[in-house]
Amino acid sequence: MIHGVEHAPRPLRPGLARVLLSIVIIGYLAGVIVAPLSGPPPASDLSRVLLQPFRPLLGGLYLSHGYRFFAPNPGPGHSIRWTITLPDGSSRSGAIPDARVDRPRLLYHRRFMVAEKIAGLVPPPDAPSEVRASARAEWLPLVKGVADNLLRAHGGERVTLEMVEHYLPGPDEVVEGRGGPDLVTPLGTFARRGRLP
Repeated sequence: MIHGVEHAPRPLRPGLARVLLSIVIIGYLAGVIVAPLSGPPPASDLSRVLLQPFRPLLGGLYLSHGYRFFAPNPGPGHSIRWTITLPDGSSRSGAIPDARVDRPRLLYHRRFMVAEKIAGLVPPPDAPSEVRASARAEWLPLVKGVADNLLRAHGGERVTLEMVEHYLPGPDEVVEGRGGPDLVTPLGTFARRGRLP
């Protein structure tokens, strides 16, 4: 207060406010662009370095999604094939995900992601035995959860699970209408909790 007159704080000049707002918008857009560029290989080392200053923004706003999961060069798809033995001795088979059964589409997508998560943890059948043994501790609890849910949903006694990596044909194979065999990895046979297989 000078000579009894109170001075209000000076408002931000319109030009300075525009500059600051522009910097915030450009920073946000740069972070949104850098996130998919720095995804898993074949992303460049430069894109991963550029991502570092944006990590707090992308993490805080949950913007660092796995964009490369679907494009531009997706890998083969996976599903979990199951066969359940029912109490009367009959069996029932299916797959996770199953586009015919999993409705609404969001349910199909969630089950698709379950199969892909497990596929990322399960080594291929030709992997060295020590690699397969050490990886088993990570994927087995997830697979047991899938088995328990299937047994509960279908009233089964026992379920056998297999991971199926669907053959991804090249462009020439698609044009010629040919493909290749799927890669099948056994995951095991599981009984209802409290019962022996």
